Amino acid sequence: MPGLWFSEFEEGQVFEHEWTRTVTESDNMWFSMMTMNTQPLHIDRHKAAETEFGQPLVNSLFSLGLLVGMTVNDTTLNTTVANLGMEKVRFPAPLFHGDTVRAKTTVIGVRPSKSRPGQGIVTFLHELFKQDGTLVASCERAALMKAKPEGA
Repeated sequence: MPGLWFSEFEEGQVFEHEWTRTVTESDNMWFSMMTMNTQPLHIDRHKAAETEFGQPLVNSLFSLGLLVGMTVNDTTLNTTVANLGMEKVRFPAPLFHGDTVRAKTTVIGVRPSKSRPGQGIVTFLHELFKQDGTLVASCERAALMKAKPEGA
């Protein structure tokens, strides 16, 4: 399914994304190593066992990337020009290997671009929840969106 054009977004619109994803130990290890994040809290089961969490935490940047990725099909697939930025990134609860996540998006801002006629900026509030409903990640993301082509 393609994403939506700029004119198809409206403030207050909510997307309960259908995708779910179980996070694996391999996801966390590969991501941490590929990004050169050698924090033992993510990659050393024995060190992580000595922390208040008792087990490895999923790398927060993996969580953020997964969150945004899970929203693309319903919102910006093939209709975005570029991400403009992310703000208010939060990780209010831990995510662990074996947790299954789902995403929700709320459109919190829609405005025409001042410098790109026909295009516009859509601001999304993305939220990531694990299987018990606990919020584990959120961010506000601004995206420059394409205008609907003539005749489309």
